[in-house]
Amino acid sequence: MRPLDAIKAGLMHHLAPVTVRYGEQLRFAGTDLPAPARTTLPTRYGTVRAHRYAGTGPGTVVHCHGGAFLMRHAAMDDWWCRYLVATTGVTVVNLDFRAGPYVAYPVAQHECHDAAAHLAAEGGPIAVSGFSSGGQLAASVCLQARDTGSFTPVLQVLGVPALDLAATVDHDAPGMIAPQLRELVRRTYFPDPARRTEPWASPLLADDLAGLPPAVVMTAERDSLRPEGEAYADRLEAAGVEVVRDCTPGADHYFLNHDLDRARRTMALVAGEVTRRITAAA
Repeated sequence: MRPLDAIKAGLMHHLAPVTVRYGEQLRFAGTDLPAPARTTLPTRYGTVRAHRYAGTGPGTVVHCHGGAFLMRHAAMDDWWCRYLVATTGVTVVNLDFRAGPYVAYPVAQHECHDAAAHLAAEGGPIAVSGFSSGGQLAASVCLQARDTGSFTPVLQVLGVPALDLAATVDHDAPGMIAPQLRELVRRTYFPDPARRTEPWASPLLADDLAGLPPAVVMTAERDSLRPEGEAYADRLEAAGVEVVRDCTPGADHYFLNHDLDRARRTMALVAGEVTRRITAAA
């Protein structure tokens, strides 16, 4: 790893708690819930930390936070976890998986899968969600679960997901995600170019998407990752997977902050799908 890359990625990793504030406007429900319980879950690498938000109804949503695979800050999605618990009654387990530059692919992918599989083994339906790099992790968890037969998620919620880490970075692509950041992610968390084409790294490149759980795919009109999300939704549908799509017009990567009234509708749409799938499976 280049020394400068290690410094840049390390700063992102450690400064995330003071630099990430995008969700503060989205605390539409659940602000009165108690602080999540801190727990650990077993993985092939040892234990992974997690924040558990206890619900009153059946089912669990395993959530994978964003942060470009370089930020370790599960609390960045506290607003989302609280919203799901308050509006659906599910329990949400927000994974505090390890991130670059201190680990590289496939550590976070494996940790998220193993934690979700452990929770599934305890009983009850499991859904998986994630935003941005967390959307990749959620998609990867579902592929790993199908490929290994470990468990069967009832739903995957993919928000502005990064799904092709093998593609050449387009320096002319519009949007708030800088090409330099995307290249940094590749060099630090996906350092082996040959492994970037693996389906658990780039779900969009998987040979077969049949047998995956139903999906909610959220994209944003001006987001540079929009083509990946739309292409994945197309391929899921072609494989016979039920997909609910939602594209926020005029928005970039922080799509829910763009129009708070529309964000309420988008989040309610997801909550409805979570409730429907968990209830049907309970």
